[in-house]
Amino acid sequence: MSCLGGAMLRRMIRRRTSILLPMAAALAAPALAQEAPWPQARPITLIGGFPNGSGVDIYQRRLAEPLSRALGQTIVVDNRTGAGGNIGSDFVAKARPDGYTFYFGTAGTHAINASLYRSLPFDVVRDFTPIAHLGDVPNILTVSVERRPQFTDCATLLAAARQARGGLNFASTGNGASTHLAGAQFVNAAGIEATHIPYRGQPGAQTALLAGDVDFFFNQTGPAIPAIRQGQVRGLAVSTAQRLPALPDVPTVAEACSLPGFVSTTWYGLFGPANLPRPIVERVSQEVNRALADPAFRRWLVEEQAISPPPVDTPEGFAAIQRQDIARWAEVVRRSGATVD
Repeated sequence: MSCLGGAMLRRMIRRRTSILLPMAAALAAPALAQEAPWPQARPITLIGGFPNGSGVDIYQRRLAEPLSRALGQTIVVDNRTGAGGNIGSDFVAKARPDGYTFYFGTAGTHAINASLYRSLPFDVVRDFTPIAHLGDVPNILTVSVERRPQFTDCATLLAAARQARGGLNFASTGNGASTHLAGAQFVNAAGIEATHIPYRGQPGAQTALLAGDVDFFFNQTGPAIPAIRQGQVRGLAVSTAQRLPALPDVPTVAEACSLPGFVSTTWYGLFGPANLPRPIVERVSQEVNRALADPAFRRWLVEEQAISPPPVDTPEGFAAIQRQDIARWAEVVRRSGATVD
């Protein structure tokens, strides 16, 4: 190519470059522009680890309403069920810490499972950010009114267990769930024999109880209370140290079953992925506490769900409770002999 031709080619390249660079910059501007400030960019997803109709599901959908209003953003409830809540936990543990993905956790998912499962694809402490304690959750010893009419109180159930060859059987919402461990604690404390039959979630266990496939079930308060009030199941005892305001006529296990000191409660809590920015943690914690302080919400929590208001209102206080319960439940799991591969 001649020198003249080379010079012309270079001028053409420079001219085209001078035209294309501004165009490229204009096209790249939207991609380089900062995303709208949190939480305006897109809907927030609240992950649950348990089926529709479970105690977790009932609570998380109720909580999503005031949180959505306070944050000015839609909150989508997405239940990713299975493996005792571990599928949902794993999803959140691997999510971006941008404030658009949260987990409605439990003492089961974030304390019990740490010792129950031989291995987990995440660490219940390292891979999450504790945000808010959502309340302490008891279980209720329930029997079917139609299928087990002879169980009028805890004494008759214990007598039947001691007389039956091989004992009775009891349902749970899954291996190692609080409903399982409450039942295991009860069996050990009472010195009876009873076979544990796990189901996948609360609906399956409740259906088995009503069908007479199992003898008793330490159900969560949220789904158990409506069934008690409708006359489907009988509440023989609650697993708390004191009677519940929502069920004042139902005695404690310690009272009804002559098992002094028996207590088996868990908690619900809100988590985000690890490294969630502090301003987001503080804002969400503040709005959760505001929702829980609302008189109507608190009445629903205490009188309808029989959930005790949270004992702490800071992320740090909640994190301390989680750490304590990891150690406490590890001992319960060890004594029960429960394990999941």
